[in-house]
Amino acid sequence: MTPPAAGRRSRPGSVAEVFWVFLRLGLTSFGGPVAHLAYFREAFVERRRWLTDEAYADLVALCQFLPGPGSSQVGMVIGLRRAGWGGLLAAWVAFTLPSAILLVGFAYGVAEFGDVSGAGWLHGVKAAAVAVVAQAVIQMARTLTPDLKRIIIAAAGAGVLLVVASPVAQIGVIVLGGVAGWLWLRADQPRAVRDLARVSHRGGIIALAGFTSLLIALPVLTAITDDPTLRLADIFYRTGALVFGGGHVVLPLLESQTVQAGLMDADTFLAGYGAAQAVPGPLFTFSAYLGASMDSGPSGVLGASIALVAVFLPAGLLVVGVLPFWDRLRQAPSARRVVMGVNAAVVGILAAALYDPVITQGIISVGTLLIAAAVFASQWWGRVPIWAAVVLSAVVGQLLL
Repeated sequence: MTPPAAGRRSRPGSVAEVFWVFLRLGLTSFGGPVAHLAYFREAFVERRRWLTDEAYADLVALCQFLPGPGSSQVGMVIGLRRAGWGGLLAAWVAFTLPSAILLVGFAYGVAEFGDVSGAGWLHGVKAAAVAVVAQAVIQMARTLTPDLKRIIIAAAGAGVLLVVASPVAQIGVIVLGGVAGWLWLRADQPRAVRDLARVSHRGGIIALAGFTSLLIALPVLTAITDDPTLRLADIFYRTGALVFGGGHVVLPLLESQTVQAGLMDADTFLAGYGAAQAVPGPLFTFSAYLGASMDSGPSGVLGASIALVAVFLPAGLLVVGVLPFWDRLRQAPSARRVVMGVNAAVVGILAAALYDPVITQGIISVGTLLIAAAVFASQWWGRVPIWAAVVLSAVVGQLLL
């Protein structure tokens, strides 16, 4: 069968159809955001022909341009394109819910067992996290820092964060990376833009206004009221609004907002991060684990729900808000240079997090070093699913460490 012409829409679908398709993906999509995009292409371009290869490539480019979880944003727009606003919501809920439920269950398990800092399985999981983050740094560096100028931006960002570890420093590195990109880098010419999903200019403006209003209002209201629920929403909303690169890049921002802020201990944090590698779906559902595990304020299911919605909300508002203006924005060389600089800075942020806290907390003995090396080899040269590698690391850690 010949795929539809670029720009032509497939027939409208139902919200239920979108939900069940994305639920299957949410239950089976292991491997992180890059793997998710491959699963999406197979499901929606090759098998169901909901959109063309050209439209899909343009959609991925848009979501890489924006902060937030890129694969989830791609799914939201596919749901919007297929079944309207209900389709967008159904795509997000179905793709996110399986991993969120599993991670909240894991949080309750950790809470039930109490202090797990000396547990062998925890050491194994934290060692596996070293390998996962190291591989993410290498793969992202290959893509986002392919030349000397961007390597310098990344190295400078990592250096700053190794000296000054704070949420403000991380935001500053992102901003300065964008400025350096604007002043120093050279942007390539964009490809022709294809029809993605119809959102009116008015709808886009409303979404962008909502995004900006929450970004400003939540920290102000938190400071005025000192309300723990607002504080939780503010932490995760700001993280979702500022994380360029998605996936593993959420680690350093969330660590600085939770562990460094005294809301949980580092062992609990890294245990959840390791567990997040062993479940399908978006890595941003790690926020549900953190919300459920808070030492103060809302926790449990309530905390998980607040954190989960707050971290994904800016991604949805941004992608809907930018859609009507994407064509014009993408043609602006200055905008593309800024994004190139920000992406290079993101590599530096993740590299700094690889050292502290991931390596400093995860490699504490020869045994943990060997586990990390084995997991890295299994992913780099082998075909072992990442979830299986993490589970096996926990078992080996429990038996031997």
